[in-house]
Amino acid sequence: MWPEGEQTQDLLKGVENGDPAAMNQLIDRHREAVRRMVQMRLDRAVSRRVDASDVVQDVMLEASQRLADYIRSPSMPFHLWLRQLAKDRIIDMHRRHRAAKRRSVDREQNVSSFATDDQSAADLTALLRDAELTPAASALRKEMEERFVLALDQLDEHDREIIIMRHFEHLGNGEVAEALGLSAPAAGMRYLRAIRKLRELLGTDDSSIET
Repeated sequence: MWPEGEQTQDLLKGVENGDPAAMNQLIDRHREAVRRMVQMRLDRAVSRRVDASDVVQDVMLEASQRLADYIRSPSMPFHLWLRQLAKDRIIDMHRRHRAAKRRSVDREQNVSSFATDDQSAADLTALLRDAELTPAASALRKEMEERFVLALDQLDEHDREIIIMRHFEHLGNGEVAEALGLSAPAAGMRYLRAIRKLRELLGTDDSSIET
């Protein structure tokens, strides 16, 4: 999901050297990933009142304005820094709408956005099901994917977040650890606990869990 690698580093060097085109390319290269992240995390109550594209635009504008500071002192990989800006913006949006409506919308997850990510849903479904229970029919597989999305919504915030990071943002364990301020072993254990809880909600055995 997050386009990280040599090209991003080259673009960051271009920005540092004063190339305005490099900044535009860097921002555009990450726009789709930010859009997907925002759509995943905007709860239903907020998404009915706020256009996700407006949130994305605000995040990319802030990134452009703060990019020089990041280049001077890069505390984490660029894509993790950018996703943190996006996450902070989403939290701010939720807080503002809670205040406006005087009610909490924290648990209203936009689970439909997970369901539209077919590859991620299929990959995670394959991890959660037992080999002998692998559905042969596509209709049965689709039903299981829908069950998984509903079960995901029943997890607490921390468990749900780490599963989303690993399976929908496709971040590795080391990236998750850095983003959450954890050691790699601690992030791995948190992920395993979250997967076990999800499997329990689905009524599957956890003997085949892998990180």
